[in-house]
Amino acid sequence: MALQEELETQGNWLFRYRSFLPIVIILVGWARYLRRVLHPEEFPLYVADYEQLYFAVAIGIGLLGLLIRVYTVGYSPRNTSGRNTKVGQVADTLNQTGIYSLVRHPLYVGNFLMWLGPALVTVDLWFIISFCLLYWVYYERIMFAEEQFLRKKFGEVYLQWSAKVPAFLPNFSNFTPPQISFSWKKVLTKEKNGLSALFLIFFLFDVSVLLFNPDHYASRILIGLSVGSGVLYLILKFIKSKTSLLLEIDR
Repeated sequence: MALQEELETQGNWLFRYRSFLPIVIILVGWARYLRRVLHPEEFPLYVADYEQLYFAVAIGIGLLGLLIRVYTVGYSPRNTSGRNTKVGQVADTLNQTGIYSLVRHPLYVGNFLMWLGPALVTVDLWFIISFCLLYWVYYERIMFAEEQFLRKKFGEVYLQWSAKVPAFLPNFSNFTPPQISFSWKKVLTKEKNGLSALFLIFFLFDVSVLLFNPDHYASRILIGLSVGSGVLYLILKFIKSKTSLLLEIDR
């Protein structure tokens, strides 16, 4: 198999199992975080007086990633930009406005920042660097597979768009306003998992310190955010499964 076809095949396979990568990252990161709790002298970047600042910055970066996903999903039409399913890629139109005028893969930019947040909590430079490299190798193949599909389907239109819009690092000088309205219903339907998972991960990191330090003061703010986002997730899941309140035919 030629390298081009091999990368495309790998990308399609990795997309279907992309949910497992964050689990591996979180487990390894959690292990490094607990190692730092037990042996802080091994982590030269860690300063105890700034621990709350580490958490605040990490949560902020994670939330920035979530906001990028919210903006992207809220302005995206139905079946656009190479959505990969079990039966193959799907794209009725090519998104070229809004955030897609800045970067070709905004959802993966959002994902990167969402998972970079927990990685930063470890204050482990080598783990953070390893995470960034692993993420790039993993998602590079997924992006390659999606772009192969879009190139074949949209031809010259795709080539002209991709020539001026970068793949991963946004170019803010290219911005073109979205052509459709923002859909909160679509955001609540698609992004409820990310919000609850993000706060739950930070909460579990924080509360796990109690395993080794009974005097640790677990953040009440994180507890509240984790519980609140979890309750919101259950409410939205119930509304989606039992009613049509969040249903939009064209989105």
